Amino acid sequence: MARGRSERAFGTLQDRLVKELRLAGISDVASANQFIREVYLAQHNQRFAVKPEQQGSAFVPVIGSLWRDVLCVQDERQVGNDNTVQYGRRVLQLPPTPERAHYVRATVRVHEYPDGALVIFHGPRRLADYTPDGSLITPNGEPKTSQQAA
Repeated sequence: MARGRSERAFGTLQDRLVKELRLAGISDVASANQFIREVYLAQHNQRFAVKPEQQGSAFVPVIGSLWRDVLCVQDERQVGNDNTVQYGRRVLQLPPTPERAHYVRATVRVHEYPDGALVIFHGPRRLADYTPDGSLITPNGEPKTSQQAA
């Protein structure tokens, strides 16, 4: 509902602004911008502004880095018989977790972040983190090398 009201309000404002510019005899962009800044906005705000019921901001801060999981590509994959997930041209080996030794045939969610990093989730559980090239990141934050994997 709010979206419809705001779209109607924008339509009304755009329609009204054209008429106000015509009444003021304005026909070029530079004069229109000056008129909007110096005359129209002040008149509009005086006529339509509503004082808030409470002081302060209504915005709520985001806790943690939840925005990162919203601003990423999310894809579902099925874990293969070798406990790996195919993503792009990478094969991501899932490490054993305290909850399960393997995730064979489980459906998991791969998050690919703008920096190329990958994370695999099973439901709400974060199973593993990977570098952009697909190397597993160990709990201490270091990529696991092929020598460590052996």
